[in-house]
Amino acid sequence: MTPELGGSEPQSPELGGGAVQRYRSTVEYDGTDFHGFQRQAQGERTVQETLEAALWAVTGQAVTVMGAGRTDAGVHARGQVIAFDVDWRHGEAALGRAMNANLTRDVAVKEVERVERGFHPRFSASRRTYQYTVYNRLCRSPLLRRTTWHRRRPLVMTALNAAGGLLLGEHDFATFGKPPTGANTVRRVFRAEWRRNGGFVVFSIEADAFLHRMVRSLVGTMCQVGAGEWSIERFAAAFAAADRAQAGPTSPPQGLCLLSVGYP
Repeated sequence: MTPELGGSEPQSPELGGGAVQRYRSTVEYDGTDFHGFQRQAQGERTVQETLEAALWAVTGQAVTVMGAGRTDAGVHARGQVIAFDVDWRHGEAALGRAMNANLTRDVAVKEVERVERGFHPRFSASRRTYQYTVYNRLCRSPLLRRTTWHRRRPLVMTALNAAGGLLLGEHDFATFGKPPTGANTVRRVFRAEWRRNGGFVVFSIEADAFLHRMVRSLVGTMCQVGAGEWSIERFAAAFAAADRAQAGPTSPPQGLCLLSVGYP
């Protein structure tokens, strides 16, 4: 956990005389060994906590890291966006290098830039893009087990894309997830498409926001359609029911990756 001020000495404090600034960064991580992005009360290892520990080591300041998406345990990110307030005098590039020098091998910051204090990576975002990768071969691949979901039964692309096409626009997605806060389950989907690349079947979805486990629930249910276990009519009826109990199985976390977060 991030040490409290007055605790153990930081490795390389770089205090800047009180000029606290807000910084934004894009972060990439392998989520396999993390218990999700958000700090946990039970003390499990999380991405947020790991980033905060690196900032403590670099600056000697107890910093709270805000994230654009609260990815679940085992979910990866290529384009997670974070923001934090810190007193730093040595430029954005130097801050990024210092953070990476103190981060574990499964997480890295890609760039760091100063932003207005009103910027919030989650609430300022206008859209997010996720990708889910299915390894669709008879024989499993041990080398792909951390980043894909292995499905033995062949998936039919026309059926998958027929289901994906129903997601476009503004709908109530209560069948496929729960809101992180409040009760609103309506979301707007801008893009939802499946494509095959050799043995990989990849789903990409872009929306204004997502419910908790929405993408994984969608993928697991659409794969029922793609495998011929559900009809497209059954999928449409389950979607329209706005009832969580009507969804199919939820796909495992390791195939999911947060690709990018967009801002106005």
